[in-house]
Amino acid sequence: MTAPLRIALPGAAGRMGRMITTLAAADDRCQIVAASDQPDSPLLGQDIGEINQLPPMGVTLTADASALFAAKPDVIIDFTAPAATHDHAKMAASHDTAMVVGTTGLTQKDGEHLAALATDIPIVWCANTSVGVTLLNRLVEQVASQLVDGWDIEVVETHHKHKVDAPSGTALALAQAAAKGRKVDLNAVSSIDRTGARQDGDIGFAVMRGGDVAGEHSVIFYGQSERIELTHRATDRVIFGRGALRAASWIHRQPAGLYSMDDVLSD
Repeated sequence: MTAPLRIALPGAAGRMGRMITTLAAADDRCQIVAASDQPDSPLLGQDIGEINQLPPMGVTLTADASALFAAKPDVIIDFTAPAATHDHAKMAASHDTAMVVGTTGLTQKDGEHLAALATDIPIVWCANTSVGVTLLNRLVEQVASQLVDGWDIEVVETHHKHKVDAPSGTALALAQAAAKGRKVDLNAVSSIDRTGARQDGDIGFAVMRGGDVAGEHSVIFYGQSERIELTHRATDRVIFGRGALRAASWIHRQPAGLYSMDDVLSD
């Protein structure tokens, strides 16, 4: 019998950390071997199974990030915050540990940092670990390549009221897919904070925040007397956890390099 995938989980007390813990507990192909969270978490010192109303898993939540690597994991799954992800990635590289990064709000500079570390270890970096969103990106690129002159593009996204970054990383990735389809630089055509009439060729954004929405994204192509709408709606965050575990299972078998969810699904 194949040994289970050994996973280290920073941010284990957060929404995604809890989701991944619950999914891993129900899957004998993977095992959480270490878990950490912020130093001010009231759950420190507790078993991560009991935190999630599950049987004890023998893993105590700690604030010591080095404990993630002392457990000798095959992969680390990180859905924390940009600064924490930066530190975890450096540690992963020094311990030769594969990594899945689903943290939102990462900047271009953060991406460059991950790319540099990926010369030593395999890293999957994705704004959204949903399989459906990954396929949506492919469709957006394809449609954008065909609808150019006379077609306007708007990326519309909605998330829960606690989400910090706007537009979301997923919205930016969808816009990047549209720009790639049109063979243009997104920075040159992106229209986020705007007033006045739309400029031809711009890719616009509309951002909404409220309630407990897990995530809704639409890319709308507006033509004359017609429009095409491509939409993905997440009704439960479980889809992101499933995608993260799928990426983790794939990445630990890859050579060093920076990969995306598209790479995961293409294999």
